[in-house]
Amino acid sequence: MGIEIKPATRVSGFAKDVWSIFTPLALETKAINLGQGYMNHPRGRARLRNALAASYSEQFNRKLDPETEILVTAGANEGMFATFAGFLDEGDEVICMEPFFDQYIPNIQMNGGKVVYVPLRPPADAADRVISSHEWILDINELKSKVTSKTKMIVLNTPHNPIGKVFDENELRAIGKVAEEHNLVILSDEVYDRLYYPPLTRFPRIANIDNLWERTITVGSGGKSFAATGWRVGWLIGPANLIQHSFAAQTRVVFCVNSPCQEAVAAGLEASLTKPLFQDQIDQYLKKRGILSKLFDELNLPYTVPEGAYYILVNTSKIQIPEDFVFPEILNERGDDFKMCYWFTKEIGVCAIPPSEFYVKEHWPLAAHFARFAFCKTDEVLEQAVERLKKLSSYIKSD
Repeated sequence: MGIEIKPATRVSGFAKDVWSIFTPLALETKAINLGQGYMNHPRGRARLRNALAASYSEQFNRKLDPETEILVTAGANEGMFATFAGFLDEGDEVICMEPFFDQYIPNIQMNGGKVVYVPLRPPADAADRVISSHEWILDINELKSKVTSKTKMIVLNTPHNPIGKVFDENELRAIGKVAEEHNLVILSDEVYDRLYYPPLTRFPRIANIDNLWERTITVGSGGKSFAATGWRVGWLIGPANLIQHSFAAQTRVVFCVNSPCQEAVAAGLEASLTKPLFQDQIDQYLKKRGILSKLFDELNLPYTVPEGAYYILVNTSKIQIPEDFVFPEILNERGDDFKMCYWFTKEIGVCAIPPSEFYVKEHWPLAAHFARFAFCKTDEVLEQAVERLKKLSSYIKSD
């Protein structure tokens, strides 16, 4: 049966709706369905769920049940929203690590939850050298200090956006122990799980550590896996007794997911079982990462080498913006990195994202000297960006 974690009151009283009974029944029996307009299976098309089970069973070291342990969602974001809706009551607390994906916060708050923040911290000398994303550290004692009697869930993001950190097994185990001690749900956002780089040879999953499967819901993304984010096809994988509550919420949010994109993702997953699609993609992204990192090396700008995902955090401490440059007043209300990224866009002609957007205000200083560059672009676009970024040489302080 697994552990017992109380679902949200808003879903605990839901009876199984008529559509979730008769739509699958009509599909299963091949009955002529005159009871409604055409609808997909609310858990996702069978082809896609079977393809996910075939692709991920080996990844999770268990045979996944496509009927009860996999839920297709309208993108990863909707899957997370449904999970928060399925577990959070008013005032329940959710621990998020900073920097966080910005959609976590409204998703939690719209479902009555309170966000509690704990930052990942770079090494003290990050402004002086190129560092690995693995050097950004979660203080496990700081994490423990954030747990209260109201804590319901921990959100984990690995590979991490925007840092690129892939949490190792020891780090995952430590997080898991905190969850076990306080009977918390772990929502593991692993949408970049198909993009991890050497020397990693396998992606570590918290659901595979000890007994943590029984309290973990893992989030995946067809859009991120196949570079098709507009398709809005994601999935949740986890034990049936947890997935059922996300499912109960989802049927009241979107009910089902669009068919054509589900079929396309299923075809991609099926092909990946016999062809090295994901390895080829990793090789391509390594080349793209190299295009940008070579330029930052030439400029002597420190940066974080990502272990996964497709972002490079550049340390901007050495860049001097001209004192007479005029910024719009709205930026006075944001972190210092907003001004740097605004100047990048206006004067250098390359847009980067200020990562303080992914921190609570009191922790904005942690992001003050970073800018996020995405390398999920064509090589041609990246080479054009490199030519423009070369102009930075005139604005970099000499050591």
